Amino acid sequence: MAESKLFLKENPTIQDYQQYVREMKTERNFKLDPMYECCLLAEEVGELISAVRKNNKGGTIGSGSVPGSVKLELADVFIYVCSLANMHGIDLEEAFREKEEINKQRTWKRL
Repeated sequence: MAESKLFLKENPTIQDYQQYVREMKTERNFKLDPMYECCLLAEEVGELISAVRKNNKGGTIGSGSVPGSVKLELADVFIYVCSLANMHGIDLEEAFREKEEINKQRTWKRL
């Protein structure tokens, strides 16, 4: 196995994370298919839910199930979000700012 050339600088921006994921996908020769990536994201969100439930007071998990930590599952979800953004040519920082401006104009109702 060849040594990885991947590098993430100190104090990275969202664009830095997106670039890292782009290079990681290339280096590891991962499939670049948006629908497949959505399925993988859904799996990781499920693992995140299991980890949160496990760590929640009184939470239970199925027999033999060993979900990872919330921290690591969140990282997996973030990787797939970055990857999907890359596949669609979306700058996540720009998208976040745009969406938050829309959200600031909304009236939020609590149930």
